[in-house]
Amino acid sequence: MKVVICPTAEHTTALTARVIERAVRQKPDIVLGLATGRTMEAVYAHLVTAHRQAGLDFERCRTFNLDEYAGIAPSSARSYRTYMDEHLFSRVNIVHSATHVPDGSADDIAAQCAGYEDAIRASGGVGLQLLGLGENGHIGFNEPFSAFTSRTRLVTLDPATRQQNVGMFDDDLTQVPYHAITMGIATILDARRTVMVVNGQAKAEMLARVIEGPMTASISATALQMHADCLIIADEAAAGALSRRAYITHLMQHDPELRALLS
Repeated sequence: MKVVICPTAEHTTALTARVIERAVRQKPDIVLGLATGRTMEAVYAHLVTAHRQAGLDFERCRTFNLDEYAGIAPSSARSYRTYMDEHLFSRVNIVHSATHVPDGSADDIAAQCAGYEDAIRASGGVGLQLLGLGENGHIGFNEPFSAFTSRTRLVTLDPATRQQNVGMFDDDLTQVPYHAITMGIATILDARRTVMVVNGQAKAEMLARVIEGPMTASISATALQMHADCLIIADEAAAGALSRRAYITHLMQHDPELRALLS
């Protein structure tokens, strides 16, 4: 893992977008793994600006989203497909058929999950996977006790996750689904590069466990310790519980890749 600590959440999202922008410019046909959430809205806003003002070209990109709620149709205002269309896909020049989000309303969920894995493999695999961090340590919807060998599948959501996401459902917990489709941990680890962005004091203790603690199925994000190219971008509040701040600062100053990233 490499860790970058930024002064504010605004800095983290801008830097995350810059990492993605550089990846797209270096490999215009890159396969991007995408995520949702309020933090990602700011990341996508930066990418839209780069497209409109600096010519960032998404025409040859392909994308695969991490997850989707089960029982929610793609056309629903609460679907992650709608979220992606509104915040990114409709605002840049990506080919809509090259964007993929699991279909939570599929009649055969098992077939939907298997087909999603097949489509990722057929694309050549994800080149850069964007991640957030759930308050219970999940990546995607890989809730506690998810196997590190897991693939795209139907999962039961942790009550804490349902509560965390209630804002998307008009603060009505009864409307939040109990199940979701998610890329598995092994699917995520197959990406050639992973980039996790984490903001806020509420995630500080969990981020410290992800970076410095032992790997455990109780915290799916700890699996990222096994990834050969994992970048974590955190704001000062989220990094507040890290015990190795001095070494992280040293790396930010002297690691050639991080120095280039921050220049």
